[in-house]
Amino acid sequence: MIGQRDSVSGAHFAFTDRWGGVSAAPYEELNLGGAVGDDPEAVTTNRELAAKSLGLDPARVVWMNQVHGADVAVVSEPWGKQPVPRVDAVVTAERGLALAVLTADCTPVLLADPVAGIAAAAHAGRPGVVAGVVPAALRAMTELGADPARIVARTGPAVCGRCYEVPEEMRAEVAAVEPAAHAETSWGTPAVDVSAGVHAQLDRLGVHDRRQSPVCTLESGDHFSYRRDRATGRLAGYVWLD
Repeated sequence: MIGQRDSVSGAHFAFTDRWGGVSAAPYEELNLGGAVGDDPEAVTTNRELAAKSLGLDPARVVWMNQVHGADVAVVSEPWGKQPVPRVDAVVTAERGLALAVLTADCTPVLLADPVAGIAAAAHAGRPGVVAGVVPAALRAMTELGADPARIVARTGPAVCGRCYEVPEEMRAEVAAVEPAAHAETSWGTPAVDVSAGVHAQLDRLGVHDRRQSPVCTLESGDHFSYRRDRATGRLAGYVWLD
């Protein structure tokens, strides 16, 4: 259920795999995405199971309506009955409030400054890297008092640069914004390495305590991959502070 977990000075980071939930095919088992065609009751159960396995209150997890942009929401409590906003990053200064990001090939980015008590979760796909969602999340964190030198960054399972084939003009578009994302597939065609691009952006912004998941979602049968399966579930990354 929890494929990767890490804690640093009271900041907690976790990424799910696809197992341990109740969803039926093609979303088996732990689909956490509510907009992919799965039974809503199964998604609710899965979110409860994942949260409780991390010691979290499911009602204290903040989700996003992700749209591949660079908008950021600063939150101090769950959305409740409010509409979930169309953003690709959420930031909080509320300790104990968990932030969640959904992915199925895009790069989930979790950030925390344990000293300032500021956390962020961002959804960085190819469009998000070009739009600058990660720098936008960092700006929102620093405006609340975070220091990039103290920020801990973790990125989760994502499609790797050896597998993310794109047309040459698309690779050129991304590389013009972030050269580190320029990649080539294992079979020699143009590709984009989103996670490499994210880490290059973080490095330039002064975030040096970083760790990248070695898992390629397209290659791993333990993880959902939109590029591999199209109709599939969504993984989640969670970040929170004690």
